Amino acid sequence: MKQPHPLWQDPVQADRLKAQLDTLHHRKIDLADEVLIVNPDGYIGESTRREIDYARRLGKPIRYTHPTVEGEAGRG
Repeated sequence: MKQPHPLWQDPVQADRLKAQLDTLHHRKIDLADEVLIVNPDGYIGESTRREIDYARRLGKPIRYTHPTVEGEAGRG
């Protein structure tokens, strides 16, 4: 939601969409055998960090496509 798009121009609609996406991602994590974090250049955003924490609480194995940036090392 970092680039302009009609779906998130209205802040109320954007918040509702974000909540729906968060729920969808959690359900996908629930179904997954493991979680693969796609993190080009090692970057992990705030929502992805929350999803990692959720997966970790469920005991899901977590892998990363790239080494993580400072502060994330060792968290996978």
